[in-house]
Amino acid sequence: MKETIIYLARHGQTEWNLEKRMQGHKNSPLTKLGITQAEGLYNRLLEETIDIIYSSGSKRAYDTAAIIGGNRCIPIIVKQELREIHMGDWEGLQQSDIISRYYEAWSHFWNKPHLYVPTGLGESYQELQDRVIPVIKDIINLNGGKTILIVTHRITLKVIMAHFNSQEIQNIWDTSDIEPASLCKISIKDGVFRILMYGDTSHYR
Repeated sequence: MKETIIYLARHGQTEWNLEKRMQGHKNSPLTKLGITQAEGLYNRLLEETIDIIYSSGSKRAYDTAAIIGGNRCIPIIVKQELREIHMGDWEGLQQSDIISRYYEAWSHFWNKPHLYVPTGLGESYQELQDRVIPVIKDIINLNGGKTILIVTHRITLKVIMAHFNSQEIQNIWDTSDIEPASLCKISIKDGVFRILMYGDTSHYR
């Protein structure tokens, strides 16, 4: 069977990234730098024949996907399941406020994700995994032999890449971080996954 290629990108830098606010299901617009980063991804992937783009339903991800698509007639399909982890009461708060009010949960979020318990209506890492991995499998099954671009978010991407890397949730931060507008690449052939690129930012230059 023909090889399936999946590119996975995080959205570009946002205003709340600069303000060190947690976004989750809430949204803030791309900064000028974030737009430039997305344009870097456009140039990076311009020579690739991308058959279809899937985007999180969050505007920062969709705007990034639209910039990458440019004037090429590539369909963009929105999947709400690709949104960021829901951060409950943390959404919209600055990191310094979260640390002062929820220190243990904050520490677990970054250091012991399997022990992280969200506040309010937030999701655990396991709940995020249960939400996003089935839709990734569906996308693969629907688009065998194609080149796919998925535009999503930092923690969501960590969970997706952990799946491809056969990595347990508690070890999710052992691998390098996912920077804004960074790029991952997966090859799938005969049911075998190969990670060809992880969090690459060489298009920043």
